[in-house]
Amino acid sequence: MNFKNWSLRRLALTVGDHLRRRGVETVLTGGACVSIHSRNRFASFDLDFVLMAAEDRRPGRLALEELGFRKDGRHFRHPDTPYLVEFLLPPVSIGSAPVLHPAEIRSGRRLLKLLSPTDCVKDRLAAYFFWNDRLSLAQALGVAARNAVDFRDIRRWAKSEGMDEKFIHFKKLAADARKTGPEGGAP
Repeated sequence: MNFKNWSLRRLALTVGDHLRRRGVETVLTGGACVSIHSRNRFASFDLDFVLMAAEDRRPGRLALEELGFRKDGRHFRHPDTPYLVEFLLPPVSIGSAPVLHPAEIRSGRRLLKLLSPTDCVKDRLAAYFFWNDRLSLAQALGVAARNAVDFRDIRRWAKSEGMDEKFIHFKKLAADARKTGPEGGAP
């Protein structure tokens, strides 16, 4: 298959749907979700698919090979695209909390399961909370500025992770960003 000049979103939809049609259930996570939910404000060149069952690694590899991807270390590469595909082992979780209800994007008959905007914000905040990653904080703010997110759910999750103070900082920055618009200042 020729993937030249395909967007990350289009490729993610195609790969995710192809895996699903081959019986390999996945959820797209990580930077690809940030890119999709921030409308490409933040670029990512990897598609991290969490397998719903660890035994799906081999069928997943075979499905990717059908599309022309080849295994290269832990990633899969295709000669027509700069995007890499990686399988992560289950469960789909953010910090210690499982992701129970992934979002779905449909395009025609294609279907992609991915982190919801709320879970995508939590995923980025986890890197900020635990490793002080400022880029991840900026990504969380970018996703929150462009999507309806459940701040109560994020607050509950942050509290369960012992990160009340950092959540308060995030919430203040998010409120400031709403005042200045989604392209407002960096954190």
